[in-house]
Amino acid sequence: MTSTNPILKTQVLPSPDLNTSISSRLTSILNHRQLPPELVLLVSAFLIGSGTGVGIIIFRFLIDVCQTLTFKNFLGIISQWGFQTVALVPVLGGIIVGIMRGLFPKILGQNLSTLISQEGSQNISPWRPLIKMVAAAVSLGTGASLGSESPSVEIGASTGALLGQTFQVAKGRYRLLLGAGAAAGLAAGFHTPIAGVFFALEVVLGTTFTSSALSIILLSAVFADIISRFFSGGNPAFYLPSYSFFSPWEGIFYVGLGVLASLVSLAYTEAIKIAGWAFEGKIPMLKPLGSLPQFIKPALGGLLVGIAALYSPEIMGVGYGTLASILAGRSFPITELLSLLVLKLLATAISSGSGFVGGIFAPAMFLGGCLGALYADVLQQVLPPALAAIAPTPGFAAMVGLAAVLAGSVKAPLTAILMLFELTGNYQVILPVMIAVGICIWVSEGIKSNGSLDSLDLQQMGIGVEKPHDLDVMQKITVSSVMEANYLSLPLALSARSATRKILDSQQHFALVMDDREQIHGIITMGDLKRHLPDLDDANLTLADICTKEVLYTSESQSLAEALKQMNARGLSFLPVIAADHHRRVVGVLSKHGIDLARELAEVESALTPEKEEGLSSSRDGTVAIMGSEKSR
Repeated sequence: MTSTNPILKTQVLPSPDLNTSISSRLTSILNHRQLPPELVLLVSAFLIGSGTGVGIIIFRFLIDVCQTLTFKNFLGIISQWGFQTVALVPVLGGIIVGIMRGLFPKILGQNLSTLISQEGSQNISPWRPLIKMVAAAVSLGTGASLGSESPSVEIGASTGALLGQTFQVAKGRYRLLLGAGAAAGLAAGFHTPIAGVFFALEVVLGTTFTSSALSIILLSAVFADIISRFFSGGNPAFYLPSYSFFSPWEGIFYVGLGVLASLVSLAYTEAIKIAGWAFEGKIPMLKPLGSLPQFIKPALGGLLVGIAALYSPEIMGVGYGTLASILAGRSFPITELLSLLVLKLLATAISSGSGFVGGIFAPAMFLGGCLGALYADVLQQVLPPALAAIAPTPGFAAMVGLAAVLAGSVKAPLTAILMLFELTGNYQVILPVMIAVGICIWVSEGIKSNGSLDSLDLQQMGIGVEKPHDLDVMQKITVSSVMEANYLSLPLALSARSATRKILDSQQHFALVMDDREQIHGIITMGDLKRHLPDLDDANLTLADICTKEVLYTSESQSLAEALKQMNARGLSFLPVIAADHHRRVVGVLSKHGIDLARELAEVESALTPEKEEGLSSSRDGTVAIMGSEKSR
């Protein structure tokens, strides 16, 4: 039995019917005009970039307004009761954000992962970017230990999504517009257009992009950065002094910094996950937190952050001022740097887990800066003078640590490297940064692969791309209900030339290679055949000589989620399906196309009302099995 709070009633936003009508008209006009693709690309990039740039300017203005109202006006009134009253500022922010979460649970419960996973299939409210912008401005303006980059990326992504929704673009084009918006958001937020482009390619699009896709992402980032610079004066996020990489022996020190950065990034991401579980009531000792009303949790988180800020006020908010001082080489006591490192990590985890709105880029950069400066200070004290002379300075080590912890936390190494290069404009930083980032990623991935630690998924970072509902659906569907029973199999002793002809005649990309007992021996793909084209006239060349013998396969009893994870790990588009009772007997083939179709069918089926389901199979497995039988026919 659920109870409703009489104070907080869910706010119902305007119906999207009017927007749909306008969208249909605009789409019809565009289709009739038959505009050149180049013009459509340029206009789309301009609309996304300029819209994002203006949105970022408004967002910054709102943050400044919130900071003035709280830390100057509100704190000025209550400060007469003692310095401890500064802890009440994030509590006030938490109350406001909590109320907003109660009024707009759907919008504030979504992030970039929702936009991407919807793939244009659902209407997005035009109020979404504004409401998220206000919630993030209140969070950051009242001292929540989060960053502005995730809201900036969401502003851009929402702009791209709304453009795609307005013109009813196809699924692939919708994701491309999202990527262009994300690039524009990061470019305008940090004045780093190159890093914005690579962020979109690494995080949103992955490897699925073409030259035309790159064009719209590049232009969107450029337009957004131009608009942002025009209104804000083009001031960089940090003013960094010039540093130089003097000796190759310095690289040894950056290896050590990379190892430490991997440990900090792992602790950081684990702390964020644990804090989220705590406020959801998933940790036994903190189970009562899960039963608290949703609008109370940010206020509680704000109180905890405020108490921590009594010991170290620098941890509040984005923290760019303190980070800029560290990067500029200002001397900090080792104990203060260590305190900043620990308290900032905890404050960010609490802010994120309790429900404040913001990103984890800026806190990760803060942690990396503190780590680098701390590392350099310790080296100067423990090394002999000869080695201390070539050791990195605190400011330079802070820059390298910033990029390493950022890369290790968000799993976007190219973005981190290029962002630091654009912020500094100094090519001398590239080699040390590449060493530290490479070591950080390598060590952190090694620790996770050998232990129980999981990556912080992008949704937990505020910019996720995985939809939990999709994972639930794929966990419930077995491979046996989706696999295709018809596939091309060839005998092991068949000549390579004859095999090539059979594959061409059947118009297949691959064939399974079977031994005399009809058990799988290997796989032959079109790529294998291309590599051996000069040798195909050799009558003695058989499939046994050229097929891939190390075969990755799945079982008919496995879930689609497990099978898809196997495919993604090796970049495969299909997997042989073997019988549950025999590890070499093939019973079918599972393809990514089949998985995608099964996921879409299951999603549509789950959305049907009971009335609409009359006459249809109520079993998800049954529906998918019908799909498989149609393929077989």
